[in-house]
Amino acid sequence: MAITKATLVALLGSLVGLLAIPALAQSRKDTAAIRNIVEDETTAWNKGDAVAYARHFAADGTFTNILGAFYKGHDTFAAEHGQIFKTIFLGSTIQQDIVSLQFAAPDVAVVEVLTAVTGAKIPSARADSLDAKGRLRTRLLQVAVRRGGKWEIVAYHNVEVRDALHAPEPK
Repeated sequence: MAITKATLVALLGSLVGLLAIPALAQSRKDTAAIRNIVEDETTAWNKGDAVAYARHFAADGTFTNILGAFYKGHDTFAAEHGQIFKTIFLGSTIQQDIVSLQFAAPDVAVVEVLTAVTGAKIPSARADSLDAKGRLRTRLLQVAVRRGGKWEIVAYHNVEVRDALHAPEPK
């Protein structure tokens, strides 16, 4: 019995469709996991809890803050946030909106977050860092890697957004 080209194409299409179902389900699960990390960060920030804020940060992760200072490691990330939660960001709240979430590979996610921090105690010399509503606005790029079935942040790069560079309002 000869298989026609049309039959072969139909069979291949069905096979691809069947193979895509588990990949799609995995993608939804992974997307939800990354979104949950951002939600956990927001909750921890708003409580001023540096330990919880660093919960998803990798032991070997890298961190660049809005001033361009570079740090490495989970403990340093937690300590730096512990310090700012006691000083410049004491009592502040953050709103984070995911503006881009892409999977560079099955175990690598790149997420860009637009943030708005209210209640920051910005020194007068840097008062121009605040927008017209008194908020500090940043774009936070995080790279997450799945290791041992768990997603963790391996790179965290935060840059300030000035009023001259339009950033959409948080949702």
